Amino acid sequence: MTERKIIHIDMDAFFASVEQRERPELRGKAIVVGGNGERAVVSTASYEARRYGVHSAMSVAKAKRLCPQLIIVETRKELYEKVSEEVHQIFRQCTDIIEPLSIDEAFLDVTENKLGMENPVDVALYIKTEIYNKLSLTASAGISYNKFLAKIASDYNKPDGLFVIYPEHVEDFMSKLPVEKIWGIGKVTAERMHRLGIYSGMQLRDCSLDMLTREFGKQGGVYYNFVRGIDERPVVVNRIRKSVGCERTFEKDISRYSAVIIELYHVALELVERIKEQRFYGCTLTLKVKFNDFRQITRCVTREKNFVTLEDILPQAKLLIREVDYKAHPIRLIGLAVSGHKDDSSRKGTWRQLSIDFPC
Repeated sequence: MTERKIIHIDMDAFFASVEQRERPELRGKAIVVGGNGERAVVSTASYEARRYGVHSAMSVAKAKRLCPQLIIVETRKELYEKVSEEVHQIFRQCTDIIEPLSIDEAFLDVTENKLGMENPVDVALYIKTEIYNKLSLTASAGISYNKFLAKIASDYNKPDGLFVIYPEHVEDFMSKLPVEKIWGIGKVTAERMHRLGIYSGMQLRDCSLDMLTREFGKQGGVYYNFVRGIDERPVVVNRIRKSVGCERTFEKDISRYSAVIIELYHVALELVERIKEQRFYGCTLTLKVKFNDFRQITRCVTREKNFVTLEDILPQAKLLIREVDYKAHPIRLIGLAVSGHKDDSSRKGTWRQLSIDFPC
């Protein structure tokens, strides 16, 4: 069987880099893209800002404290989507087997590619060069024989990097990697692993499958395989999305009944528009609430008929919000989504934000 050749491309500080390209006066300066209100969160930080410890998902207020000369740039979603499509046009010069992960990163299967190049490094260099020459932006590339390792590799030598993980180097590379650097292991899971005495890939590899499954459930098996460089997932061209939704983050926490119902109404109204736009209909309605201490809960209801109209959604959303103790715990964010299409259609859907004030 032919060994797969997978490339992961990650645009460097994408939103910030696009803004610096569009506005020469911002080049070389510490900037963040995001809102400028009291509750605003950094969406993307330029590398100049990152030197001060500023990073995405940080509050803008904290970012300003770390970097007093920081420049805040308002988000321009349509511009970033346009540039992202231009990047994908370059990808399609090489292969049609492309799996977008987000607006600024994607997997490419170049085992057989349009350029006729045997070495995936040559394909990655071609892509990076085209992106720089045509779009005046830089990207980092990771290359290996599966998606997990390609993703790890692209993060290893940023910005404007290129890194290859060869099969014969996997065991040594993974052994030295901190567990928090392993794709799929977030902050909470990493802390839990630390409490179990697992800090490195080598220590994770020493754990049995039974132990990891007992501690982390089904995901434990994923960690067991990943640390051994095993990932059989293909690069999926058309991913079937299973929900459509939207969410709103508030400038100030809300706890009054009238304010909560008004905001719930606006989110439900936006959800109806998303349903029409995506042509996705689901019979499960999920309410997402994030409190002022960043705790998050979800509540859902399933019925026989799909949720389509405001008259379908709003009454059920009001019933779900009654289960939430928002008077004792003010609300920072409300989201609604529908999922579970009755006839298992492949209509597409996705969570969409009403205001981009945290990474998307």
